[in-house]
Amino acid sequence: MFSMPYSGPVFPTFVLVAGFEAHNSVDYHPPVPEGSLSRTEFSDICNKCTAQSVKSNEMRKKYFTALAVLVALGLGWASLRGIGQDKNDMTDENSPPAAVPENTGFASFGGGCFWCVEAVFQRIEGVVGVVSGYQGGTSENPTYNEICSGTSGHAEVVRVEYDPAKADYQELVEVFFKSHDPTTLNRQGADSGTQYRSVIFTYDEQQKTVAEAVKVELEKAGAFPKPIVTEIVAAPEFFEAEEYHQNYYNKNKSELYCVYNITPKLKKLGMK
Repeated sequence: MFSMPYSGPVFPTFVLVAGFEAHNSVDYHPPVPEGSLSRTEFSDICNKCTAQSVKSNEMRKKYFTALAVLVALGLGWASLRGIGQDKNDMTDENSPPAAVPENTGFASFGGGCFWCVEAVFQRIEGVVGVVSGYQGGTSENPTYNEICSGTSGHAEVVRVEYDPAKADYQELVEVFFKSHDPTTLNRQGADSGTQYRSVIFTYDEQQKTVAEAVKVELEKAGAFPKPIVTEIVAAPEFFEAEEYHQNYYNKNKSELYCVYNITPKLKKLGMK
């Protein structure tokens, strides 16, 4: 990190305003019923938004002009300050790395689109890492296109790494059941296909026992109007999904799929 406070040039107001207006002008959201937007429909609506928003095209021109000015000013200031020095001079050696517990546990859950499931578990205290990926299929190193075709047999899942001292496995299982509909076979909302099935992949007998016990208790209590169809099976090999799927909601909160599906889900769970 830079230890020296910034004392660079002050950018002209018109540059900052143009960039701000350009950003806001493309944030166009037509009305869509909550939770009814599939990822295919999401892509279609995005295309329509682009065609309909004339103002956004004008603002984009202003934005890129402003961006060019910012880059030019930034490069000029960097050359004056001699920023192109050794990388070691640009870091704070006293800054400690993020603390990760030595002994962590792993859990895998599939409850529809992994963008949604990932966002939920990232907000659980005691969870130290969440990775979106694929499990439960027949092919090696599956791609997202293969998953969408439904031919590989994999489910979209998240692998959760957690600190057992702060979050126990039963708590994670309970959050999993609360965060999706475990009574719909191969479907969550508008997302349909075997890749969206409700499934818990367990890493040992203890996890299997806990997951099955929670499922039984929920069924006895009549927590859902229909039978729970969630599969509970031993965890097969986990394949990490493509980079653009990782941390998706946190990086794309303004996208329509996130606005109409993930944000409402988090609010219902009391999460931000």
